Amino acid sequence: MIRKRIENTANIFPDTIKEIINGGVVYDSSCSSEASVYYIEKDNGFFVKHGRKGALDKEAKMTDYFHTKGLSAKVLKYISDESDWLITEKVSGEDCICKEYLSDPKRLCDITAEKLRMLHSIDFSDCPIQNRNEIYINTAIENYRSGNYDKTHFPDSFGYADAESAIDVVLKNKHRFKSDVLLHGDYCLPNIMLDNWKFSGFIDLGNGGVGDRHIDLFWGAWTLNFNFNTEQYRERFFDAYGRQDIDFDMLRVIAAFEVFG
Repeated sequence: MIRKRIENTANIFPDTIKEIINGGVVYDSSCSSEASVYYIEKDNGFFVKHGRKGALDKEAKMTDYFHTKGLSAKVLKYISDESDWLITEKVSGEDCICKEYLSDPKRLCDITAEKLRMLHSIDFSDCPIQNRNEIYINTAIENYRSGNYDKTHFPDSFGYADAESAIDVVLKNKHRFKSDVLLHGDYCLPNIMLDNWKFSGFIDLGNGGVGDRHIDLFWGAWTLNFNFNTEQYRERFFDAYGRQDIDFDMLRVIAAFEVFG
């Protein structure tokens, strides 16, 4: 996890946040242009995330919900004023792009598949976001209409020649989505935390909710390819998860959605 110490924090945080981080050492831990993330070295450590107004609402709800299931950090405060601020406790350990974990790809592949199976086996009847599929489908269609199309980060086997061919798959297959599991929504190695190879929690849950398992399966396979620059762990990942519950054609469908961001 990236951490760059910030010496002068006077103009970064509003007073309500300054009161909480008072006396802590602040590090920039951002890895996305959509939100700023700060790690506060104080007590057991915690994170402060800053985004546009309303942008962190779903993440606050889902992080709190995952915490009730013993799967994520405790939410300390969520403020939505002129912009959003989300403060969470630190999940113990390091994320799965830590050098220690990347040094053993087979073991990492197996544990990420097993933890995804565990997540998808949890009762989701009380989940605060029951319509993740609807959000997911509408986002792809809206992004197509606005010209947001980018397939550069996907393996050739999932590629589509152009936006028109991808949106055709989207529109013909959107009825196939099932609301059958509790989703992480962005199931990538940086969002899975291990403590000495023992699972300790999930982070970055803004795309979570009740939805179709193949969204997480797509990203679980993709992240292994991306971080190890090989497809060789793809089948092993599916074996460890359980092939009997995978519709492999749905992975092709998910890819069509994902090229629209």
